[in-house]
Order: sequence, then C-alpha cells, then structure tokens
Amino acid sequence: MMSNSQAAHNNTERTITMKLNLKDYGLSERYEQEATLYEDLSLARVTEQHRDACRVVCEAGEISASVSGKFAHKAHDRTEFPAVGDWVMIDGTEEDTDNAIIHQVLRRKSELSRQSAGTGVSGQVIAANIDTVFICMSLNADFNLRRLERYLALVWDSMATPVIVLTKSDLCDDLPQKLDEIETVSIGVEVIVCSSNTEDGYKDIAAQVSKRETIALIGSSGVGKSTLINRLAGEDVMAAQRTRQDDKGRHTTTHRQLLSLPCGGIVIDTPGMRELQMLGGNISKTFEDIEEIATGCKFRDCSHDSETGCAIKKAIASGTLSCERFASYQKLQREVRYSSLTSRQIENEKFIGWFGSKNEIKQFKRHLKKR
Repeated sequence: MMSNSQAAHNNTERTITMKLNLKDYGLSERYEQEATLYEDLSLARVTEQHRDACRVVCEAGEISASVSGKFAHKAHDRTEFPAVGDWVMIDGTEEDTDNAIIHQVLRRKSELSRQSAGTGVSGQVIAANIDTVFICMSLNADFNLRRLERYLALVWDSMATPVIVLTKSDLCDDLPQKLDEIETVSIGVEVIVCSSNTEDGYKDIAAQVSKRETIALIGSSGVGKSTLINRLAGEDVMAAQRTRQDDKGRHTTTHRQLLSLPCGGIVIDTPGMRELQMLGGNISKTFEDIEEIATGCKFRDCSHDSETGCAIKKAIASGTLSCERFASYQKLQREVRYSSLTSRQIENEKFIGWFGSKNEIKQFKRHLKKR
C-alpha cells in the first residue's frame, strides 16, 4: 500500500510533467532574466488578442487574461497594451482560475505596428517579438507592387526580417514578368513562389522556420495565409476558404493568434488588413535604390523637382527608375513624417510644402493682408 508521502511525491511529479515548457513558445534567456525582476508574478506569452481581453500561455497552460486597472491607467496609448507575441508578467495562475491579470509587458525586441484604421492617429501593434515576417501576396488580382512597398517599409522598421511569399502561382499566366517586377522593389529580400495545388515552394518556406523562433504572416484577406499555416502545422489548424469567383480572397482569420508548430517554431497569423496606414517605416531600407541614386544629385538638399543636376530626374528619363516607384517613395515619406504629427502640425507641413519655407508663408500672409 502506498504511503501518504509517496502519493504526495507522485502527485508533485504529475504536476511538474503537466507544466508546459515555455521555450517551445520562444522563451529566451533574455526574457527569463527580465522576468526575475518581478517577484510573485509568473511569465506568460500572449497567444490571442481580442478587443477587451486576450489569451496567454504559461506553465499551467493556456488561460484568459486582462490587464490590471493600474496598467490601463498608466498606459499612454494602445501600443503599450499587450499584443500577440508579447511576453507578460501575470498573476492568478492557480488551478482554480481561468483568468489571469497582466501587470507588466516585457520589453519588445521587435514590434510590427501600423496606424489604427479609420481617421484616428493612434497606433496598433500587429505582432511583437517576431524574428521573420512572411509578406504574403497572391499572384492573381491581389498583386500590387505599391502595397508590397508599404509592407516592406513596416517590416524593416519592426526590426524583423521580411520574406516575400508569392502564393497561387498556378493562377498566374505571366510569372516571369511578375518576378521581374518584384525584383525592382524587393532589394535584399528573399522571394518564395508557392502553389497549394502543385506543392511548389512549401519546402523553401518550411526552411525559413527555425526552432523557437517566431514568424508572422501578413497580407490581404484570402491570399492563402491560413493554408500556409496548415501546411507548416501538418494539419488543418486554421479555417481556409476558396477564392471567390471574382478572383478576390475570402476573409477567414478574425483575430491575431499565436501557434506552436511541430518543427519547434512559432507562427502568428493576422487578419487581412483593409487599410495599411503608416505609423512608422524604414523608408531608407525599402528604397535603397532611390536613395543611392539621390547621392548623385548636384545639390545635397535637392527636392527632385526642378533643380538642375538632379540624378533622380535623370534616372527617370533614362528608364532606370520608374515614375511609379519614385511617387510611392515620396508618398510613404510624407505618411511616415505625418504619422507622428498633430492635425495642426500636418497643416503647417502642407503649407511649407506649397510655399517652400515658413518665411515664405509669412510673406504670403502679409501680401494677403495688404490686398
């Protein structure tokens, strides 16, 4: 007959074996060390994000969580709230509860953010603590170089590594031409072509997923993100729907979520984005070719408009640089500059753009008064 001490020992062993290994969810030594600063709190990673709550995974398993009142009061804006991929410090992880309280978000090593959809100026964190971002774009009606430039600017700014994944190659009749177009905007970025019908490219994608590293998938609705995750997982863990007859994708993912893959990697799926407004962006990295050309301009502060000796105008005239790419460069520059300004500051910036300087604006106002 088993003694009470032996039974207690066995129960303890069973409890220990039931604990999850958070390293399977990307836990690194850095976060283990930072977590020691918060006594009486447990480490967890955010796996799902909803409007008012989220799900986290801790050693006890996956549970619901919400931020403390103190945390919400101290936060300056929504970007400081927990996002999918964040490492957080929680309490309330006892076996008799399924709701934890988040008291602290640990420092992010990377952050993929955009400006919130609509007319507001607040930011929105799409995913945190990611190593690689798969920018998914289908080779049918979704193909759009200007949108791809936006995604690249956001990803380079996040401190993660972008990989372009071109899906539905079986629906593309001019693949060589599209690859040539992609080459003009994907400087320094790996490009993978795949098809769910022919299995092409999936081995190359799987090779990008390293053990205990986190990847995120971004792209429009219906480009095949869910199908791609199912292939990486080896089973149908995500709902996927066929493309509609009008060649536009169906929206399937409704919220951001993090999954652990059999290969040991971690993947974050995101809903398709109807709007992709810039909160920040690494324009220099995304448009290295344009900034390299601009170094040849006669004047260091060349506006590439009417100045003599403008290398940009020369490159456009010779066909080395397309008008569309340069216009995209200028547009994204303005968006990034405006993203941190108030509405009044934006109006001032527009006036300066029209008149050249604040002094010229003052002169114009004086001229109007005289009239």
